[in-house]
Amino acid sequence: MLPTREKAEALLKEGERCNPGPWGNHSRIAACCAEKIAEECKDMDSNKAYILGLLHDIGRKFGVRHLGHVSDGYSYMMSLGYDEAAKVCLTHSFHDQTTDGYIGKFDTTQEELQIIRDALQTLAVDEYDRLIQLCDALAGAERVLDIEERMKDVKQRYGYYPQEKWENNIRLKQHFEEKTGRDIYAVVGKDAVQVKEG
Repeated sequence: MLPTREKAEALLKEGERCNPGPWGNHSRIAACCAEKIAEECKDMDSNKAYILGLLHDIGRKFGVRHLGHVSDGYSYMMSLGYDEAAKVCLTHSFHDQTTDGYIGKFDTTQEELQIIRDALQTLAVDEYDRLIQLCDALAGAERVLDIEERMKDVKQRYGYYPQEKWENNIRLKQHFEEKTGRDIYAVVGKDAVQVKEG
């Protein structure tokens, strides 16, 4: 189940009031990218893609956390009955459905970490999960970024970027270019997409 587009936008604005920061606009840009790509994929719903993109980082509502934002977002969306959004709160951070390649601090409790690991073992990754992983790698806080530029930025901030995750993001870009039949930067309007704060 998913919230409506309007409810998802309201949830993001509420989240920003609780924890202001660039994550809100990053989420909006990811959502716009997801919507545009899904519009050109015959087997995808662009409105669903937009909502999932908007909510993938909603766990940041609860404060500055690394891995904690994943468990916070998952638990929060599940508490509201939005299981599809909860799933993307998890899958956007893990290219191989394990926590092994996570970039950032493991700042969860053992219980939170177990929730993440248990859920990752039981869910099946689909095209929406892959799409939001791609859009997360494209979305800066002010504009759409070249995917390699974005990964280099993350590497600079955290000190590393797993090669497998890097290669997975390039594969995702190629996958959706095959689905849409177009360069992904052209699809999302890389040099045009800019989002103002909500």
